[in-house]
Amino acid sequence: MNFQPLGKRVLVERIEEATTTASGIIIPDSAKEKPSEGIVVAVSEEVKNISCKDKVVFGKYTGNELSLDGKTYLIIDTDDIFGIIK
Repeated sequence: MNFQPLGKRVLVERIEEATTTASGIIIPDSAKEKPSEGIVVAVSEEVKNISCKDKVVFGKYTGNELSLDGKTYLIIDTDDIFGIIK
């Protein structure tokens, strides 16, 4: 993939949530909420505190979707990222 975010933005791949509950109940796609965690796959040159492969938490309705190489990613402004999961 050849994509370089500009400004203070990162490219994030969402982490999909489980399709079944702990007790084995299958959750239909219509009932799933979009996850608010993801893995950073590209970082602009202006971003200093986040790097590729960081697991981040962001707002549910944050970012713009982008399809690259058959996958859907989010372009997120760093101000909309709440933190890094270590």
